[in-house]
Amino acid sequence: MSRQAETAPAAVVDGAGVAVMTEATRPPVVDRGLVAQLVGDAQRQGLSVDGEGGLLSELTRLVLESALEGEITDHLGYDKHTKGASADGNARNGSRTKTVLTKAGPVTIGVPRDRAGTFEPTIVAKRQRRLGSIEDIVLSLSARGMTYGDISAHLADVYGSEVSKTTISTITDKVLDGMLEWQNRPLDPVYPVVFIDAIHVKVRDGQVANRPIYVALAVTTEGNRDILGLWAGDGGEGAKYWLQVLTELKNRGVNDVLMVVCDGLKGLPESVNTVWKETIVQTCIVHLMRNSFKYSARQHWDAISRP
Repeated sequence: MSRQAETAPAAVVDGAGVAVMTEATRPPVVDRGLVAQLVGDAQRQGLSVDGEGGLLSELTRLVLESALEGEITDHLGYDKHTKGASADGNARNGSRTKTVLTKAGPVTIGVPRDRAGTFEPTIVAKRQRRLGSIEDIVLSLSARGMTYGDISAHLADVYGSEVSKTTISTITDKVLDGMLEWQNRPLDPVYPVVFIDAIHVKVRDGQVANRPIYVALAVTTEGNRDILGLWAGDGGEGAKYWLQVLTELKNRGVNDVLMVVCDGLKGLPESVNTVWKETIVQTCIVHLMRNSFKYSARQHWDAISRP
């Protein structure tokens, strides 16, 4: 039986004649043989791979503690168990235990301390109880419409850790500052084309209801697309609300728009020209075709939509 020979990592030579290691040839960070040995030892000891207290949890603890130990070594300027101390007389001062929530479940780690109290870890910052990946999961589930109670139950089932509704609310509130900054950012003085329309989506605000989301999408002078903003309205789409939206865009620095593309909403062209007097208002061809379909049979739709 033939056995495929293992090839050593190869390198690609770039145009300057320098050997560059590629992703396909770069050796793995973790030795597969070591991983297999760890899994085998865990199975013989009756230790599960995942879950609280499992192999992944233990490996996560070791990686985090090793990273923290590297941080305090850089902070003090000397390795652990090395005689002497840093130039300013600061030195290690034991460690304190801390439980953080990770994708591998809750992990208890030892965070090193220094005598002067000047060590500020970055891998697991002070007062940080959740690693960033967990926060990303909470935000993703919240964006998909899950309630705080559903998210808390999901984390308990999947990661084996209780996360309160208040904590979940604190995580989701972190994005509000970024949202406000994006909503109030200054805009370009001129846009060649701005597309405006409203889409109706189900919004949970006490109870689930259909609400219009006003969208303004611009094409910049460089030919790039830029979403100028999103606004949640009440009731149906109206020209008066569009007047408020367009006025806000002008107040944020949009002095002129060459063309605004919109649907045939009554009063909308007047709202556009109230804000920008010389702007051309073009009815969206997609909306024109959709409206034409109302007055034709289904078998004629292809002929109507064909350019």
